[in-house]
Amino acid sequence: MEQTLREFGRLDVLVNNAGVNDKVGLEQGTPQAYEGSLKRNLFHYYNMAHYALPALKKSRGCIVNIASKVAVTGQGGTSGYASAKGAILGLTREWAVELLPYNIRVNSVVPAEVTTPLYQQWLSTFPNPERKLQEIVAKIPLGNRMTQPEEIAATVLFLISAKASHITDSTFLWTAGTSIWIAH
Repeated sequence: MEQTLREFGRLDVLVNNAGVNDKVGLEQGTPQAYEGSLKRNLFHYYNMAHYALPALKKSRGCIVNIASKVAVTGQGGTSGYASAKGAILGLTREWAVELLPYNIRVNSVVPAEVTTPLYQQWLSTFPNPERKLQEIVAKIPLGNRMTQPEEIAATVLFLISAKASHITDSTFLWTAGTSIWIAH
C-alpha cells in the first residue's frame, strides 16, 4: 500500500482477486489444512481492505471483491475454498454497510466457469482434458462456452466507474454462463 501511494499519490479502487480452489474437503482435509485454506483464500481480502481504507476514505473510492460460484452452489470436496468464498460475500455486505458514511462503494463479482491458467491446470489433471472441458461447456446454456476473463474484467470496470456510482452492496453472479444480478 505504501508503494502504491508513493508511486501514484492516491488509491481509488481495491479489487480483491486472489485465491485457489485447493480441494480441502471435510473428508479428505484436516482442521489444519482447512485453516490454511482460509488463510490462502480469505484473510488477505480483509488485510488489503484494512490497509487500503485510509486512502479509500480520502478518495471516496470503491472495493470490488471477486468470489466464486462455489460460494453459493458448493462443489464437494472444497470446504475451505467454499467457506472462504462465502465469507467474501459476507464481508462485501458488511463493508458496504460499514463504509456508507465514507461514500465507499463495495460490491462483489462471482464468476462461474472462467478460462484461466488455473482452470486449465485443473483440467490437465483429467485423463482426457478436452473431453472434460466439453462436458462442462455442454452444461453452459448461454452459448455453450466458458466465460472469458475479459468479461469479468468488464464487469469490474463497470462497477468501479462513475456509471455505477450509486451501486453498492450488490453481487454480480455468473451461473452456468448466465449473468444474474442480485441486489441485497
